Amino acid sequence: MAQRVVVTLSDDMDGGEAAETVAFAVDGKSYEIDLNPSNAKKLRKALAPYVAAGRKQSNAGKHDKSRVTYRHTSLEPAPAAVRAWAQSNKMDVPARGRIPKRVYEAFRQAS
Repeated sequence: MAQRVVVTLSDDMDGGEAAETVAFAVDGKSYEIDLNPSNAKKLRKALAPYVAAGRKQSNAGKHDKSRVTYRHTSLEPAPAAVRAWAQSNKMDVPARGRIPKRVYEAFRQAS
């Protein structure tokens, strides 16, 4: 039997449908937020003066373990897909934040 997983992003600000995930960093911590076009525009507009006055981080500091940035790779399933699958299979999974390892394992076994 074939299985089709449909992932719908929810806007983290107003709960509506999101169109994109916006990544940003503050105080050495990286964040991602799912937003609709209007809220994404508001975020970018609010950050624009700080981005314009700031400077990009050089590659030299990226090997410092305190500044490691973790990014999703194609080797692991997308967290949004795993979360959607878990919710559709009545598994207890948080709406935001880290997805438990047992959920990833169940997702892999079902695939």
